[in-house]
Amino acid sequence: QVQLVESGGGLVQPGGSLRLSCAASGSIVSIYAMNWYRQAPGKQRELVATIFSAGITNYADSVKGRFAISRDNTKNTVYLQMNSLKAEDTAVYYCNFRSLSSNFWGQGTQVTVSS
Repeated sequence: QVQLVESGGGLVQPGGSLRLSCAASGSIVSIYAMNWYRQAPGKQRELVATIFSAGITNYADSVKGRFAISRDNTKNTVYLQMNSLKAEDTAVYYCNFRSLSSNFWGQGTQVTVSS
């Protein structure tokens, strides 16, 4: 079974940076999008960033100019580079791979932005 394993979360001060990684344990065919979502305490899950199969990216307005999504297709890995972090970015971050027929999720990694 396909598993998505996330890493890179942690505690960072406001203005700092983190890079999240999410790697699939097995091959996934026909991926059309890789996504990062986040869920803050007491809030619903929100879409943060997307990279499509053609390389086009989308970002939530709240992270534009600060976050960058990228991928390494040979490793079935997606990254989220997070710069200029704010306290409001504190959340559990989940990676997500979408194929033609399936939706795969990572286990989540905690990002805490605090002084």
